Amino acid sequence: MTETRSLEPEEWEFWDTWMRAQRLLTRELERGLQRDCGISKAEFSVLVTLWRTTGREMRVGELSESLDWDKSRVSHQLTRMENRGFVKRTQYGADGRRAGIGLTVEGLRAAQSAVLVHAGNIRRHFLDSLAPEQASVIRAWSEQAVDRLEPRTSETADDGAS
Repeated sequence: MTETRSLEPEEWEFWDTWMRAQRLLTRELERGLQRDCGISKAEFSVLVTLWRTTGREMRVGELSESLDWDKSRVSHQLTRMENRGFVKRTQYGADGRRAGIGLTVEGLRAAQSAVLVHAGNIRRHFLDSLAPEQASVIRAWSEQAVDRLEPRTSETADDGAS
């Protein structure tokens, strides 16, 4: 077992700055979605997930897994989005017995518009301020972090759960 040690003051300062930068960037991107598209970050996440899916439809359980949200949160979010006309409940699968969710025409329009607006905001608030070398370093570090922290598919498949 490795020894646990505290961070040096410079490390704490670096960590605090990194966390503040993430919070500020996230806040600006969320404000942009609300201001420019009239949707929340949660709505954007659902819209884009369905938009990227073949047929623009998926099982509710798959959506929950894809977003890494609990089923209750997904259910409440889908009800709100259904009331706004963005999604519709469907029968899913060959037997039609599974609960599905699909984009409506209005949801498709909202997703396409929001992707363009969000891309512009990402560019303006993040990408445009990076030198190519900085972008390369952040990408490499991010990929390493994902590889290290994200649960492996093979590990979850080997645990006996189905």
